[in-house]
Amino acid sequence: MTNTNTPTNTPIRVALLGAGTVGSATARLIVEQQEELEARIGRPLQLVGVATLNPDSAKKYPWIDPSIITTDTAALCKRADIVIELIGGLEPARTFVLTAIESGASVVTANKALIAKHGPEIFAAAKQHGVDIYFEAAVGGAIPIIRPLRESLAGDRIDNIMGIVNGTTNYILDEMTTKGLDFDTALRDAQAKGYAEADPSGDVEGYDAANKAAIMATLAFHTNISIDDVSVEGITSITADDIAAATAEHKVIKLLAVCDRSEAGVSARVYPALIPDTHPLASVRGSFNAVFVKAQAADDLMFYGRGAGGDPTASAVVGDVVTEARHIAQGSIGPDIPMYAQLPMAPVEASRSAFAVRFVIHDKPGILAAIASVFAQHGISINGVNQDLKPTLHEPGYSGELQQLRLVTHLCDEITLRKVVEEVKQFDAVTGDATILRVMD
Repeated sequence: MTNTNTPTNTPIRVALLGAGTVGSATARLIVEQQEELEARIGRPLQLVGVATLNPDSAKKYPWIDPSIITTDTAALCKRADIVIELIGGLEPARTFVLTAIESGASVVTANKALIAKHGPEIFAAAKQHGVDIYFEAAVGGAIPIIRPLRESLAGDRIDNIMGIVNGTTNYILDEMTTKGLDFDTALRDAQAKGYAEADPSGDVEGYDAANKAAIMATLAFHTNISIDDVSVEGITSITADDIAAATAEHKVIKLLAVCDRSEAGVSARVYPALIPDTHPLASVRGSFNAVFVKAQAADDLMFYGRGAGGDPTASAVVGDVVTEARHIAQGSIGPDIPMYAQLPMAPVEASRSAFAVRFVIHDKPGILAAIASVFAQHGISINGVNQDLKPTLHEPGYSGELQQLRLVTHLCDEITLRKVVEEVKQFDAVTGDATILRVMD
């Protein structure tokens, strides 16, 4: 760690790993704002290296000095005061981050998968070697949510976090809601506009949001919660009819990352849910993100903004770089991340919610009564029934009319609800998969 006797004109050396969309934007901010950043920090920042597997791709950016581009990432990690990791993925990112820490460099990263899987290991290494680890850009892009959880709310108790933390799925669901598109059409539109990858599974299956849920829960509950602890459901089963039913009930469907603390323990989950159109999260449109935090003293807080993109994410990355550079300039380090609580994970049966369940059924007398009877046998009370939705599915070999039956339950536990759904699906008059959505107040 640099001490306070270091001359104020000695540059703080910054190494950048990765020169993709976010990496190139980060380099541009550091280079183009050099004088202003120096004024904020008290010492100049010097970009001493940019590591990339494809040097020619980095050379197309005029603000990156070609002489500092390298393919020797490990060596670069050992000659910097701050290492910015924007490679993504688990390996070799984990190895490079630990190499940087062991060499006495602090680390700034946007790598949600790395922090969600190996966060405690990296936090412990940073503490051992007297350096910092910052990762504001790992959740919510430009939205400042990590620092509030880590520092601003350190004097409070957080009981619940509920957020829209994946712009791709929010854009798809918003397009389905506002334009009446089906899932596949909305996904193709998102890919054409650059909001979705060619392989969108990480987004639409909920895994991207799950990494972010693990990070937020770890910080909020001071407990090691990894990606392996997060229950994940995506949005691929959501149909245009689900969207239409939600709209008719003055609700919207959003993919939520939900972190809870209760007497049963803590949980982190990702799932699509119905929320009232009056809820603050209902107004989050397009690729924007928002996180709703409930704390005991601060009460309700909402953080909103652009959750992805080169420039917004680079803004969060450079913000962390400035924070760490100030620490180096002052000969200090920031607060560590205490994992003192180690609260138990709440069992799945502790989760209770109202649910909306959609079945596709043959139009036969008595089928509704038979389905309702199964729910009643398992102690699940039905709050509402809708059998007037127009069908969009056809069953080969069946010439009769297919109806869509939608049941909304009172509060019940999820395990029982899913058992009931599986039992109902065995009826000859029930076809295809059922859609299960939580109903949030």
